[in-house]
Amino acid sequence: MKNESSRRDFLKASIAAGVAPWVALGSGAGASSAAPLPGAGHIKKAVLISMLPKEMSYTDRFKLAREVGFEAVEAQTITDQHEAEELKKGADEAKIRIHSVMNMAHWANPLSSSDPTVVEKSLEGMRTSLHNAKLWGAETVLLVPAVVNPQTSYREAWTRSQEQIKKLLPLAEELKVIIAIEEVWNKFLLSPLEMRRYVDEFQSPWVKSYFDVGNVVLYGYPQDWIRTLGKRIAKVHLKDFKRLEDGYRWVNLGEGDIDWPEVRKAFADVGYTGYATTELPGGDEAYLRDVSQRVDRLVLGK
Repeated sequence: MKNESSRRDFLKASIAAGVAPWVALGSGAGASSAAPLPGAGHIKKAVLISMLPKEMSYTDRFKLAREVGFEAVEAQTITDQHEAEELKKGADEAKIRIHSVMNMAHWANPLSSSDPTVVEKSLEGMRTSLHNAKLWGAETVLLVPAVVNPQTSYREAWTRSQEQIKKLLPLAEELKVIIAIEEVWNKFLLSPLEMRRYVDEFQSPWVKSYFDVGNVVLYGYPQDWIRTLGKRIAKVHLKDFKRLEDGYRWVNLGEGDIDWPEVRKAFADVGYTGYATTELPGGDEAYLRDVSQRVDRLVLGK
């Protein structure tokens, strides 16, 4: 997974959804809660914008999201200001919330790089994402903070990324947008204890965790992560994962190894009532409606 697009392509190639012909591949208490988070009540359903039909206008995409049962959308970084305004207009017309922004610059240009030019590109991507969030009324920007590789040690990834994120905190505080750190297959932050420590070391309400339920199944248990991170969790991604004799594959919600009743109980135990965003391949109205109903059953317990 060298970049964000390859990660999405892998997910798209690996899902085995029941209503679409996806090809499967083998192979406690937290930091300060001063920053604004979603209101009290139930966990709120959201969908990643890339799951919505790209041939539709933004307005029609967002209307479809509402019609199939989603309460909000997670958008992705848009560098063109005119397009960013079009996205906002579409959400306003469809009367749907854009609750978060997925930063798109962190894979090709990680904050942990030793190259100042690469780091500056990454910082600029985050600045754009934070301003997108402000324009759209989103509460968070998702950030993959570092990548461990032959050129970057684990310790270097930790210290370099924290140093750069601290440079973004004044802007995050000014715009009132949380930087939400996601755990991914980047050989970094491999346990809930590490994620908790990493977030806490900032001592800032503007840095929290963006917890992905599916990403940890290869080496851990989502319910353990949820209880360990607790109130540090700002947002949640939903996908499922299945181990095979000859490898593994990403599958549709409820078709993998995740113990969804335990995940649901863990969210209740820590009092999570924020947004849970489906991060799966895209599809048509029937497919999206099915995904929405799976969230109802597996995550909301309906």
